[in-house]
Amino acid sequence: MILYRVHSIDGEGSLKDVENRKLIVLDRDGVINQNSDVHIRSPEQWVAIPGSLEAIARLCRQDYQIVIVTNQSGISRGFFSVNTLNRIHQKMLDELSHLGGEISALFFCPHSDEHGCECRKPKPGMLLDLAQRLKCNLNDVYAVGDSLRDLQAAQSAGARPILVETGNGLGTLKKLESSEWQEKFGRVPRFSDLASFVDHILTPISA
Repeated sequence: MILYRVHSIDGEGSLKDVENRKLIVLDRDGVINQNSDVHIRSPEQWVAIPGSLEAIARLCRQDYQIVIVTNQSGISRGFFSVNTLNRIHQKMLDELSHLGGEISALFFCPHSDEHGCECRKPKPGMLLDLAQRLKCNLNDVYAVGDSLRDLQAAQSAGARPILVETGNGLGTLKKLESSEWQEKFGRVPRFSDLASFVDHILTPISA
């Protein structure tokens, strides 16, 4: 079962006005906020990567809808509760709101690998759930992550994977040097951070 918290999904399960807006999917830890090997367990431990919230706000001003898709196995491991996770996310939303940005929807998987669920990345369950709610495919949707599992989930769901070098990004680049992953993900676009990716997609293409 996929657990999720949503903010702008209507009663029928579709993102509002999606036909008139563009969509980008973001991982959370290592993309928006500083990563932790022992999980982000409290609002106090949640610290935005410099420029990440400003980048999301810029996207919102250009009429993009932002959806977060994140593994949060700390719940099943007993490190924090769903209530604590909601408070962490409220801190993120509040800081983003002050900059003029918003998150349209937030999906999270509370399971660890041992559960064998379909929602934990690298499986594409959360992204497929999103696509089902939108009643569309994700072929033209960027999915930004810092880990190999983010790239795998995006590819399996038919989205366009993007790698950032923050969080686990540099380690992921090392993994992509192997022949096993080079063929699948060697050509995935990569950027130093979320802000650099946003600079790229918002920069007008010269005629």
